[in-house]
Amino acid sequence: MSIDNLPIAVIGAGPVGLAAAAHLAERGLDFVVLEAGDGPAAAVADWGHVRVFSPWRFDIDSAARRLLEADGWTAPDEAGLPTGAQLVADYLAPLAKLPALADRVRYQAKVTAVSRDGLDRIRSTGRDQAPFLIRLATGEELTARAVIDASGTWPTPNVLGGSGLPAHGETDAAALIDTALPDVLGRHRDRFAGRHTLVVGAGHSAANTLLALAQLAAEAPGTQISWAIRTGDAARTYGGGEADALPARGALGTRVRDLVDAGTITLHPGFTVRSITTDSGQVTVTARSGAVVTADRIVSATGFRPDHTITAELRLDLDPILGSTRTLAPLIDPNQHSCGTVPPHGVDELTHPEPGYYAIGAKSYGRAPTFLMATGYEQARSVVAALAGDWAAARDVQLELPETGVCSSSAALGADDAAACCGTPAPQSEPARGLATGIAGGLLTLPVLQPTAPAASGSCCGS
Repeated sequence: MSIDNLPIAVIGAGPVGLAAAAHLAERGLDFVVLEAGDGPAAAVADWGHVRVFSPWRFDIDSAARRLLEADGWTAPDEAGLPTGAQLVADYLAPLAKLPALADRVRYQAKVTAVSRDGLDRIRSTGRDQAPFLIRLATGEELTARAVIDASGTWPTPNVLGGSGLPAHGETDAAALIDTALPDVLGRHRDRFAGRHTLVVGAGHSAANTLLALAQLAAEAPGTQISWAIRTGDAARTYGGGEADALPARGALGTRVRDLVDAGTITLHPGFTVRSITTDSGQVTVTARSGAVVTADRIVSATGFRPDHTITAELRLDLDPILGSTRTLAPLIDPNQHSCGTVPPHGVDELTHPEPGYYAIGAKSYGRAPTFLMATGYEQARSVVAALAGDWAAARDVQLELPETGVCSSSAALGADDAAACCGTPAPQSEPARGLATGIAGGLLTLPVLQPTAPAASGSCCGS
């Protein structure tokens, strides 16, 4: 069979993977979507209790909207802020069920490796005409003419150790460590109620968890909250505010700061995790500065990283810092950009030396935390246009992003009585200031305290 007669394989049925599928369907290209979970957007379902900071108008891909509306679907209120669960139920699940997609989406199809059929990474002769070989966890193998990898980064969170390596004892303490965005007020409530939790991380996943824990503390006596950050001063991490074009991002920092000021959250700045030990069901965390604290559980909200092991036999040109393509890296560098200042980019910036392989969505950003769904949708549109041979459309990249120096949620954290993210109360009338990301927000330019610096008052994680 000619390679041109093979389908295009999309890895992942999340928002960006299904957007790619919608564009492929519109252009009449044959495709298959391989999703590791039991249903569409399995990763989004994991954080279904969290309300996103982007209103619906930023959350729906253009091709997906056209296909859905042609089928009689009515879009949600464009100004509303969906939870992850609503994103799946009201948009992604109906999209995956459309006749144009339903028979092409395979669930419980976990991809473990992608290569060229009959060729390893070394072989060059005939490479462009060799189909991609995709191996699944079951051992089944498929061939494809191109691969759009939208598998995301959710399965591969960063470690707690401040040097990028697991902290000493981190693996042994795994049973007492939750990764980002546990359902504190829902199915995971018993893990945290009446206990002392350490939240590690200075981003919006950390802030959401801190706010949920604060509500739990008001309901469950004995619940204690500590917040550990590597930077020496949290004041600028509260910045952002009214300049944020997404108001839902604005209140996070203000509300967390108020809880710190009130003593509900014990903040431990300058705390870089070095080691973790367990004893009698508790964790003792030691910082590089020598500070020590004991808690019952840890929530690791330290971000995510891409898994490139499945494409080890492909020729990828990865930026040595971020793990994105080398061309994309300077456009998304979190030391230079927030999620609202990322320039428009498409197929040209996403191209690897391996023809026909494209990573899009959160995975395309590597370790940069500045990704937005709207960015991924435009990536999907551009890449599919290129695969269809429509290079004029592929390179006509249009990207509307809200200008801001921060990246997460006022309305998302309680603009109405029932719509609060993680069930947190509505924000106060004080002007919002959101947690910062990138130089514009200042988060990644704060100095990291070295071991020689004095220990912060009190121990890390609020013992």
